[in-house]
Amino acid sequence: MFKITIGSKTFEMKTINVTVWNEYIHEQTDPAVAERYPKGIHNTIAEGLQPYNFNIRTATLEQPEHGLTKEVLDQTDVLIWWGHLAHEEVADEIVERMYERVLNGMGLIVLHSGHFSKIFKKLMGTTCDLKWRIADEKSRLWVVDPAHPITEGIGEYIELEEEEMYGEFFDIPAPEQLIFISWFKGGEVFRSGCAYHRRQGKIFYFQPGDERYPTYHNHEIIKVIANAVIWAASPHGAAPTFGNAEPLEDIN
Repeated sequence: MFKITIGSKTFEMKTINVTVWNEYIHEQTDPAVAERYPKGIHNTIAEGLQPYNFNIRTATLEQPEHGLTKEVLDQTDVLIWWGHLAHEEVADEIVERMYERVLNGMGLIVLHSGHFSKIFKKLMGTTCDLKWRIADEKSRLWVVDPAHPITEGIGEYIELEEEEMYGEFFDIPAPEQLIFISWFKGGEVFRSGCAYHRRQGKIFYFQPGDERYPTYHNHEIIKVIANAVIWAASPHGAAPTFGNAEPLEDIN
């Protein structure tokens, strides 16, 4: 158990088990990315989250079962996902395993180019395609739902000096909760913080985090991810039942 303060209130919560997944290819093939993230994006995120007292493990594409065995996923309250080059290399059986865990209550946070991951597209049911541009552009992520717990401790906006541009149209279902909208210096805007529920699972898509930039060294970006972990791990109700059901009352 640990205590967390949101606004003026302090809550006691069980320790949240977080798995940070990264395909871990750029850092091993691109010297510039390796210099920026010498331990890998996954470990940079994990280290940034350490002050929040989560129980954190990491996993990568190259590990057996991509590090996402049934045992690991059964012990994961929230899965954080970063991928870019190797979406199609993620085994379908692992995607199905993740999908079932989300439906049964595991939280999922999808970062940046993870919008094209098999698991996100399966959960959204759309192409999840978008516009993009690499031009080292300034970006502002505007908070459009300041009442949402994912925005706790964040001001009106987060400013990033350089990021990859993602632009509309973003082919996703309308977010159940739109939390951030990003503006880019080139003129585009983008729905950059989108929250969903799928049965018992909570999903948050968060746009910033191209490997070319030090985005995951930014404490506000890590704060949003930490807030999203707490939101996605929050309690849910009983598992639903399906199929033929016996009546609760006598209907004869």
